Amino acid sequence: MQGSFKRLVEVGRVVLVTKGADAGKIATIVDIVDHNRAIIDGPTTSVARQVIAYKNVVLTDIVVKNLPRTIGSKALAKVLEKDQIAETWQKTAWAQKLEARKRRAAMSDFDRFKLMRLKKQQRFIVDRQVALLRKERA
Repeated sequence: MQGSFKRLVEVGRVVLVTKGADAGKIATIVDIVDHNRAIIDGPTTSVARQVIAYKNVVLTDIVVKNLPRTIGSKALAKVLEKDQIAETWQKTAWAQKLEARKRRAAMSDFDRFKLMRLKKQQRFIVDRQVALLRKERA
């Protein structure tokens, strides 16, 4: 099954931290320790350089090309800024879904009520237009 894996653990791979104090932030793999752990660093997202288990991160599709092993934090920050990695991440559907989930969790009861009313209004308008289009066809 050659080529079945799309995301490989490699130096330069951007990861999403899922557990710990930095959960929800992205970082970059700067070195591989062994089969279970890697050294990650996220100077632009305030993730300190640390050894982390693979079970506590999720690999993303984003890779920083030609990144030397154990690159320093300042040099890594320059590379990430130049390649606009944070902006690339924010444009992904995955990041947008996480942001929407965070916004929804922060909503008050009244905010949820207002959202429900707006969705109801939108549904009414769409259903009315669909009914008009069906009537024209018939």
